[in-house]
Amino acid sequence: MADSPIQPDPSFITGGIAKTPFTLQQPPAQCFTSRASRFHFLAQSNDLAPYLQFLGDLAALQARLVQALPAPVPISSERLQQAKQAGLPPIDRTALADDAQLLDCLHALCEGATSITMPAAARQALDALRSAEADDLRWLLANVLGDAIPEDAVAPHLFAAAAVQLHLARLATSLSAEALQPVATGVCPACGGLPVTSSVIGLRDIENVRYASCNCCATQWNEVRIQCLCCGSTKGISYRSAGTDDATVKAEVCKECGHWTKLLYQVRNPSLEPVADDVGSLGLDLLMRSETPYRRGGLNPYLLGY
Repeated sequence: MADSPIQPDPSFITGGIAKTPFTLQQPPAQCFTSRASRFHFLAQSNDLAPYLQFLGDLAALQARLVQALPAPVPISSERLQQAKQAGLPPIDRTALADDAQLLDCLHALCEGATSITMPAAARQALDALRSAEADDLRWLLANVLGDAIPEDAVAPHLFAAAAVQLHLARLATSLSAEALQPVATGVCPACGGLPVTSSVIGLRDIENVRYASCNCCATQWNEVRIQCLCCGSTKGISYRSAGTDDATVKAEVCKECGHWTKLLYQVRNPSLEPVADDVGSLGLDLLMRSETPYRRGGLNPYLLGY
């Protein structure tokens, strides 16, 4: 089952010479629909089938809510100008925990998720969230937005993370390409989020270009091929896989900082999806944890319990 590829802006070809666009963005409904399809496909032949099916249903709910929820309030021109001058992402995640629209998004997602089959721990967390006070929900959202999810409360934060993904993906796609500029290696230029994975893809006449994928807003941005997304080093980079040398999912290992991140080879398998295939390749995480001293970089809120 192949997912729809991200289509770059046709304007990136000028005068017959292909230029690598800095960012790629899918319409949010397409992004979550493709993610849901990939989760459901992976669930057909994976030991994590019940969890993958649940995440697929959750992504399908996110896709439906894209159309059902009111459009997010656009980022002000003043904020855009300030961010550009300061070299910061236009979306200020630290200010979003108190955002009424994000809170409404979490409420809608929790209500919509009641019909989804899910693990017992997730069902218990969902029931608690539906009756939680606004201050408690804001605390969850602030943790997700601050990349500070406590390991003893993963289940409720999973739903909060899904709401943040939904809201930020809609905000990010409202930004023009001109509003986005490099911030730092391994940092999303739209919202400042950490990458979930990066992918080697092909764009028309450009082959084997690398894009990191934001765990929050799903923006993809161009990064140097052989470079650590955690520390920016181009030295001491190596690759490991749980299978053969031609595996489509590998660990990019940095000896300089001791971290690794996942690299997906979409040039070999276009159906790979940054979030779904990260969860679907959990075996690689287990291998890296048991057989190497390296620590995983980036972030996927759907894997924090593993």
